[in-house]
Amino acid sequence: MSDNQDKKSVDQKQPITISKETVVEVATRRSGKDFFLWILAIAALIASTLVSQYLPRYWAQANDVWTQIGITVALVVFAFICLAFTNQGSAFKTLLKDAGIELRRVTWPSKDETIRYTWQVILMMIIIGFIIWVLDNIFNYLIGLIV
Repeated sequence: MSDNQDKKSVDQKQPITISKETVVEVATRRSGKDFFLWILAIAALIASTLVSQYLPRYWAQANDVWTQIGITVALVVFAFICLAFTNQGSAFKTLLKDAGIELRRVTWPSKDETIRYTWQVILMMIIIGFIIWVLDNIFNYLIGLIV
């Protein structure tokens, strides 16, 4: 009897948890730091869209295209770094880790299954395409008779 119970407990896989809090609990927390980081990120993203239009007026080196691209990329990266340090950013990182764990659990199809399913999809696309083409010709003919 105890062997069956041990076997059942071994068969049932325990979920792997990365954090003690759920992603939703972390994402819904608010703080002054989050507000400040969100404002910085939004300001950096807005500034990155305005670099090529306004910066060359005030800074001579900004007339170079590569300088503009570099500043734009730096502002976007800065914005993403600011967002990564918010509670929502840490919840997103947890979500990505959990998604990676779930991807390891996926049973991927074999090469033969993939080829078979691909041909089935292609064949169905051809059949449905032919049906739509026939219906289109019929409706064009009917509209031509009416008009």
